[in-house]
Amino acid sequence: MPKPTKGARLGSSPAHERIILANLASQLFDHGRITTTQTRAKRVQPFAESLITKAKKGDLHNRRLVMRRITDPRIVHELFTNIAPSLAEREGGYTRITKVGSRQGDAAPMAVIEIVTESVEESRARKEKAVKSAPKDTAKPKSKAKKSKADDKAAATETDEVEEVSADEVEEVSADEVEASDAKASKYDAK
Repeated sequence: MPKPTKGARLGSSPAHERIILANLASQLFDHGRITTTQTRAKRVQPFAESLITKAKKGDLHNRRLVMRRITDPRIVHELFTNIAPSLAEREGGYTRITKVGSRQGDAAPMAVIEIVTESVEESRARKEKAVKSAPKDTAKPKSKAKKSKADDKAAATETDEVEEVSADEVEEVSADEVEASDAKASKYDAK
């Protein structure tokens, strides 16, 4: 008897959970990336990667094994003809999960799971570049000294740049509001 997974299942029964995982994997293969909850993304990742490994072998037996899980022949054809050959040089790690925050309605933690499209050499070069460009100073940040008024004025003039605004972004202000704001400004200038 197979050992059941720990924790709550994605659906109400093991059969429903298998259907959910198959649907998530087929959508992942169809679109290349999907946004779902972190729990579902973590559960579909090994399922999808095992299907990609079978597709990389490419023989009839493995195609039939994949067809047991994903019943749409169009998606299975996509997996065997496009996705598996593009991941031929990879030994594993075909998918990537990126956390994207919380869902607005129920605050469920969301994640994007996607098929890794870059080659192994590109990903290694990107990691090396990130390590080289990382800050080497891990000391505590120094306390900020007080700025003089001249420094404040110079910083204020640098940040006061004119931005172009389109006509639909501009709010219409009535003449009464303009006069009221001018009166307030002159009142504070007099003090």
